[in-house]
Amino acid sequence: MSQSGQSKDENTVLRGPDFSRGGGILPAIAQDFATGEVLMLAYMNEESFAETLASGRAVYFSRSRNRLWRKGEESGHYQIVKEIYVDCDADAILLKVEQIGGAACHTGYRSCFYRRLTPDGLKPVGEPVFDPEKVYGKKR
Repeated sequence: MSQSGQSKDENTVLRGPDFSRGGGILPAIAQDFATGEVLMLAYMNEESFAETLASGRAVYFSRSRNRLWRKGEESGHYQIVKEIYVDCDADAILLKVEQIGGAACHTGYRSCFYRRLTPDGLKPVGEPVFDPEKVYGKKR
């Protein structure tokens, strides 16, 4: 331990997430910079992380499409990255973002976490910000 009470490993400056973990794809949480509201969970690979750093806008890796997903590329509801945090194991990413367009969720809600578990099951909290059929032109 150093005089500060931290081990040498804790004082080591890392360059960023460790993409050798998690098969090269790490979970990334998007959180509203101003309010702290959790907006969504997505995934990032090394390429999406690098593009996020270069552009200042959130870019994720879509596991279902097996390609980069530039948040807002279809909806126009993109995220400006204000701060980036990496967890203690360097295998999870937290993006503090400014959500442009009002909604982070493809269902039209501000947050993907818009359903609260109650004794009667999942209940929506709040109202949708947009109609997904109008934005995406198809049912989701």
